[in-house]
Amino acid sequence: MKFFPTGLLTRVWIVCLLAFGVHAAADEGPIRVGVLHSLSGTMAISETTLRDVMLMLIEEQNRKGGVLGRRLEPVVVDPASDWPLFAERARELLSVHNVDVVFGCWTSVSRKAVLPVFRELNGILFYPVQYEGEESERNVFYTGAAPNQQAIPAVDYLREVEGVERWVLAGTDYVYPRTTNRILEAYLKQQGVADEDILINYTPFGHSDWQSIVSRIRQFGSRGKRTAVVSTINGDANVPFYRELANQGVRAEDIPVIAFSVGEEELAGINTGPLVGHLAAWNYFQSLDTPENKAFLERWHAFTGDSRRTANDPMEAHYIGFNMWVAAVEKAGTTDVDTVIDTLIGIQVPNLSGGIAEMLPNHHITKPVLIGEIQEDGQFFIVDQSEELIPGEAWSSFLPGSRDIIADWRPPISCGNFNTRTGTCGGGQ
Repeated sequence: MKFFPTGLLTRVWIVCLLAFGVHAAADEGPIRVGVLHSLSGTMAISETTLRDVMLMLIEEQNRKGGVLGRRLEPVVVDPASDWPLFAERARELLSVHNVDVVFGCWTSVSRKAVLPVFRELNGILFYPVQYEGEESERNVFYTGAAPNQQAIPAVDYLREVEGVERWVLAGTDYVYPRTTNRILEAYLKQQGVADEDILINYTPFGHSDWQSIVSRIRQFGSRGKRTAVVSTINGDANVPFYRELANQGVRAEDIPVIAFSVGEEELAGINTGPLVGHLAAWNYFQSLDTPENKAFLERWHAFTGDSRRTANDPMEAHYIGFNMWVAAVEKAGTTDVDTVIDTLIGIQVPNLSGGIAEMLPNHHITKPVLIGEIQEDGQFFIVDQSEELIPGEAWSSFLPGSRDIIADWRPPISCGNFNTRTGTCGGGQ
């Protein structure tokens, strides 16, 4: 029998184990990343670019060596602006394609449609768009703005800077505008605004005939008090809305519109000349003059091959969410869903405005608030910016049923709907 020296034998075993580990990792194959955005239908105007930025981020990460030494493989599906179809496509991503994470949805109704699927199949969804709050799901990470990071600061700006006293809350008829406007109406009334100084109007997705509605807005704004429109109109209905404002001579000097769902991508499809001076509230604008943003835009234009392609707020939210997911997976050393969900809390990554975004225990992030004024070139001139990063609040203190509710996914609470008064978890979210 031939004997090996102890040291050599140890080294042989180490080499074999390392070789087996490398082989095992290679056998695991790629990490699949689901992309769930509408590429057709009324929301394609907003969501197609989010598909594109995800492909860019995945390609860049693969050039860095992937994640955990494994290549990322995008799996793109088109739910076609059809809310029930979002649920079907989410199920397909998780149960057929076996993706490890999903980046997707725009409207709250599409997000609500997929929530039962992510609960049932225990998937991870990164949701990149501003929304109405009143929700915190274990399987969802909200990288867009909560109302306290967009809607409330926007109203404060109009009150304090523009001197607005009358309010038109105009939105598309679905959960995000209705819930956001409930919060805003309650907030405005707490500030002393009378019922007769608030006008609320909803229209369906894809609405195109704005003549009578804009006439009503003009009449409402002719009562001697400074009036503004707070717009939660979503999708391609914004194009005829702004066109009709211009047709009827509604200028920003007279009745400013501040939008929560109109960014650079939407403005690329309309003549912005008559819209100069109208506003939008976001947490990112392409016009941000920071080294981080300049570098991102250079990479974006190189990826698309088009120096005119715009960037917008939900793109930055995907940029932040994707980098948080990568950091969490690398920290955890696995793509295991439960482990990654727990690891994501506390993860910090740079945003594009020069600050740091942190994933909070309520699965929302810290964000700056920016108010931008529309320019003729379709970009925004930043007229106001919060001095500090604002933590996202899942539940609004302005709604009676929510003011005692918090979300905290860490033990011992581990609940997205925890009543601090009763000390109980409400369940269901």
